[in-house]
Amino acid sequence: MTIGFPIGLCADHAGFLMKEFIKQLLDNKGISYRDFGTFSAASVDYPDFAHPLALAVEKGEVQAGIACCGSGNGICMTLNKHQAIRSALCWTEQLAALSRLHNDANILAIPARFVSQNETEKMVNAFLSISFEGGRHAKRIAKIPVQ
Repeated sequence: MTIGFPIGLCADHAGFLMKEFIKQLLDNKGISYRDFGTFSAASVDYPDFAHPLALAVEKGEVQAGIACCGSGNGICMTLNKHQAIRSALCWTEQLAALSRLHNDANILAIPARFVSQNETEKMVNAFLSISFEGGRHAKRIAKIPVQ
């Protein structure tokens, strides 16, 4: 099964423009989303937007998420503090595809300062359309949360 909808989105100031680009992509595909902010390029702290997105994914309010910050690292680290989150920092279409196929990633983290809009579109398409393979990967995924 591919990822369902709606999708949650968030970004800090460095990822704001890429988040807005992703919203256009989703609008063009008729995919619903919930925007957790930020809502401008003014300087902000990425945890203020990552935590609400992670909580919404955990509660099932959104089916998955896409998050953007400058390097992708800070927002991805913050998201992964949540037990039910598997955020994958990706910078190519192949990494985004593998994050779903092998890791059942539920949030795609994008390094907005280091990828083009073209590559972002490919990553988003892969992330939303590829299903988790399961099998040998399922037992590995089950071992991720700290008990």
